[in-house]
Amino acid sequence: MGSKTTSWSIPGATFCRNGPTQDRFTQYWCLDMTLKLEQDLVGRQANGRGGNAACIAAVFLFALGFPAADVLLGTWGPISLTAARISLAMVLILPLWLVLEGWQPVRDAPWGRGIWIGAVGFGVGSVMLLVSQWMADAVTAALVVTAMPVAAVALEMAFDGRRLTPYFLCGVALVLIGGVIATGANLMEGNFGIGACLGLVATSIFAWGSRATVKAFPHMTALGRSTITFGGVTLFSLLTWGVFLAMGWPGTASAPLGIQGWGLLLLFAWVAMAISQAFWISGVAKVGVAVASFHLNAVPFYVMVLMLALGNDWRWQQAIGAAILAFGVVLAQRRGQPEKHYAPAE
Repeated sequence: MGSKTTSWSIPGATFCRNGPTQDRFTQYWCLDMTLKLEQDLVGRQANGRGGNAACIAAVFLFALGFPAADVLLGTWGPISLTAARISLAMVLILPLWLVLEGWQPVRDAPWGRGIWIGAVGFGVGSVMLLVSQWMADAVTAALVVTAMPVAAVALEMAFDGRRLTPYFLCGVALVLIGGVIATGANLMEGNFGIGACLGLVATSIFAWGSRATVKAFPHMTALGRSTITFGGVTLFSLLTWGVFLAMGWPGTASAPLGIQGWGLLLLFAWVAMAISQAFWISGVAKVGVAVASFHLNAVPFYVMVLMLALGNDWRWQQAIGAAILAFGVVLAQRRGQPEKHYAPAE
């Protein structure tokens, strides 16, 4: 009689075909391959859980910056605040990288390519999104950001061979619906013109920058990847601030900061930017830019929870949107049911 063993079917692997086999070598090889592939599956599942946890941490920390920014923008212009935020983030993350990993990784890092990806992927994207909101309105900007998963999925389809399974497609749809609900925005109120198109390009650039940061530096840690791309963002933001200041364009206002102001600025720069970015890149490396981008649509819910702690009211619309989004994230990562295979008899 043949003994039955159930193993997970891994695409591209052929092992433990149905039916008994008389070759004892094949029996042992089959069982060994089954064990190894099951261990690989367990590893991928653990990697997925770790990646989702990193994305949740990144997005929550990122959301911490919104209440701080709301106060700071009362006296600072968006261009000057962005330059100060990015520069302070670099002041933290570079020494932190040196302390944790030593001088050699910093010295040998591909700074040129990292600066290029950071400047284009995160620097240009930030400015374009800001201009998009200026040309359109806050409602349109919020709706445009919720569309980032579409750009991320398109990138993975084009470059990483992403397969659109029914589970994944349903998950994407739920993430988009949940994201729109969580923003509290009304589709009929949006100004879908050139500003909206510019915003869509900006979110696509953000998605490209996140993916490129992971793919271009596969042997670096998340902290190292974040730091070298931050070099590009810092240079771009300072250059943009300098141009705006020289041309006399609006957005470069600044004001002296007291203890509370510095506390908010450091929260905005160090926690909501530097540390958040390290978690974000770690999450993208583990679950991919598409699934990672799904988590960004939960930002309105996290902001609502933070504002609740500051005395604001609970908003069911954002909570419901976040619940729909969370279900979509889980569904998009669901794999098909395991197929049963039969190992040969002893």
